[in-house]
Amino acid sequence: MSFRQAFKMAVKSITGKKMRSFLTMLGIIIGVAAVVIMVSIIQGQNRMWMEYLASQGTNKIDVRARMYWGSGKDISGELSDYCMGLSDLVVGITPNAQINEEVNVKYGTKSFSTYNWDNWEDYFNVYLGSEQYGLCNNYTIARGRELSHLEVEKANNVCVLGGRMAERLFDYVDPIGKTISLNGTPFQVVGVYERKTEDGTMYGSPEWDNTIVIPYTFNRSMNRNNSIDAYTIKAVDAASATMAVTKLTGFLKGLIPEDQGYYSVQNSNENIDNANEANLMQSLVVGCIAGVSLLVGGIGIMNIMLVTVTERTREIGIRKAIGAERKSIIIQFLIEACMLCGLGGIIGIIFGYLGTLIAGKFMLQMILYPNMTITIGAFAFSVVLGVVFGIYPAIKASGLQPVVALRAD
Repeated sequence: MSFRQAFKMAVKSITGKKMRSFLTMLGIIIGVAAVVIMVSIIQGQNRMWMEYLASQGTNKIDVRARMYWGSGKDISGELSDYCMGLSDLVVGITPNAQINEEVNVKYGTKSFSTYNWDNWEDYFNVYLGSEQYGLCNNYTIARGRELSHLEVEKANNVCVLGGRMAERLFDYVDPIGKTISLNGTPFQVVGVYERKTEDGTMYGSPEWDNTIVIPYTFNRSMNRNNSIDAYTIKAVDAASATMAVTKLTGFLKGLIPEDQGYYSVQNSNENIDNANEANLMQSLVVGCIAGVSLLVGGIGIMNIMLVTVTERTREIGIRKAIGAERKSIIIQFLIEACMLCGLGGIIGIIFGYLGTLIAGKFMLQMILYPNMTITIGAFAFSVVLGVVFGIYPAIKASGLQPVVALRAD
C-alpha cells in the first residue's frame, strides 16, 4: 500500500465517524489552545513588566546611606565626590529624596496635596534632586529643560514637572515659564518630562509621572532639614554598574561605621535579571500544566485507535491474507492517529489564537498575538503524541493473525 492510499483510507475513516473523531480530537484541541493562550498571556504580562522595569531605567544604582542623628557628619558631599572620581564607570549622581512633609501644590484654581491618599490617580510626590535627576532616573525632557547646576547651587525657585502632573495642573496650556506654588512658595516651571506610562495599563503606576522635582538645596526649608539618605547613580553600562556597586559598597563600608549609620547599594539590573528568571520559570510551569491536558488527549487518541482496531479486525485479516505487510498496516494506523492529532492541533491553534486576542484585550489591555515558537511547538507536540499513542494500536493491528482476524464479526 502506498502512502497516498494509506492517507485516503485515514481520511475516509475519520470522516466516516465525524462526531467520534471530533470528540477524540477534543482533548488535543483543548490542550493546544490552553498551551497557546496561557503561555501567550504569561509572556505578554512579562513583556509589560520588563517594559515597566526598563522605563524606570537600566544601569541604575539606588543608594540609601545616612549617618545617625548626632554624628555631625553629612555624607552627601563625600559620596558625590567619590562618584565623580569613578567617571569611567559612572555618568551621573543625584539625590533622590522624597519630601516627607505634606506639600500642597497650587496653580490658579487647581490644588493638590501629597496627603490625598483617597484616589491613587491623584497621588503625587515632590522630590529633591540635582541637575542630573532626569539622566539618573531615565526621564526625557519633553518641553523646556532640566534644572541647571547654578540653580541647584543657589537654591533658585525652579522646578521640573512629571508629564501627568503637568497635564493635571495646566491641561493643554504650555507650562514652561508659569509659576506654581508649593506650600505657598512660588516655583517657576522650567521643564516637563515625557510620560513614562499611559493611563489604564497594568503597570502604568501614576507615581512615576505625578512628580515635581525641585533643587535638593531646598531640603532645609521644605523638608525640615531631614538628612538626605536616598541617591540614584547612573552607570555607563551593565558591566560598569556591577563594578560600581562593588566599589560603592566598599567605600560606604569604610565611610559609615556600623554603629553610626546604615547604607545599602542596589543595582536595578538585578531586578531585571531576577524578573527574567522568574518569567522563565513561570512560563515553564504554566506550559507543563497545560501540557498535561495534551497527554490526556493523547491517551484518548490511543483508546479510540484500539477501538478502531477492534472494529476493523476483519478488514485487517483480509488485507493480511492477500499479502499486506506488517509495516503497511502500522503506517496506515499511525497516519490515522497523526491526522487526528494534527487536525486537533490545527483547530486548537485557531482557538488559541482567538483566545489570545480576547484575553490580551480584556486582561492586559493590549493586542496580544501567540508566540510563533510556542504555537509551532504545541502543534509538533500534538503530532508526536499521535505517533507515541498510535504506535501501540498500530503494532497490535499488524500483529493479528489472518485466520483469527477473518473469524471476527
